[in-house]
Amino acid sequence: MTLRINCWSGPRNISTALMYSFRERSDTTVFDEPIYAHYLRASGRQHPGRDETMASQDTDGNAVVRNLILGTHATPVAFFKMMSHHLVDLDTAFLSECRNILLIRDPRHVIRSLSVNIPDVNLGDTGLESQVDLLESILREGGSPVVIDSAILLADPRPVIEKMCSLLEIDFEDSMLSWPAGPKPEDGTWAVHWYANAHASTGFHAGIPSNDPLPANLEHVLELARPLYSRLLEHSLTA
Repeated sequence: MTLRINCWSGPRNISTALMYSFRERSDTTVFDEPIYAHYLRASGRQHPGRDETMASQDTDGNAVVRNLILGTHATPVAFFKMMSHHLVDLDTAFLSECRNILLIRDPRHVIRSLSVNIPDVNLGDTGLESQVDLLESILREGGSPVVIDSAILLADPRPVIEKMCSLLEIDFEDSMLSWPAGPKPEDGTWAVHWYANAHASTGFHAGIPSNDPLPANLEHVLELARPLYSRLLEHSLTA
């Protein structure tokens, strides 16, 4: 039976790096944001490379869930890198058939970075509301949430990845700590707009977040985001 892992991340996080980490496993196939085109159709949001993304994927998210996420895979593990705000207008029953990781980041850094490409950032774009909904659902069902804060992961990758693997009930592999630089065949068509840092990386290396001030018109978004991030952080893995 295939273990299906959804990594529900906020944007401008290290989700692509985590996908590359899983790509290095001996037992895993990875998929890059398979419901992105669905989200763009359902939300109407204007993102860089919107037309190319919608042409490259099935825009029917429920069909993607049925045929890909819950479909047949050649490896024991299937890893789906997801943006949590893409989870709109979908039957979410499939989540119970998957393991779900929540990958979070300080919203100040998320909002500032995201605003470079999407100037009218709103709370929904951060994915935090969807992540909290997923967290509360997991807790209500008596599950053990797997919440990873990117700053904690980058500060000391090995113990965090080891703990994550233990919670997912898969073996840790040393190969998960590094990967070759450059584009990967699994990258979505949107990589040209978003993946410059990921393509330059060869592992989980902590950078220095920009100290550029947040645009004044987005301060209210940060205030709404802070308590959501704090709720998720309560359950974050530690090194």
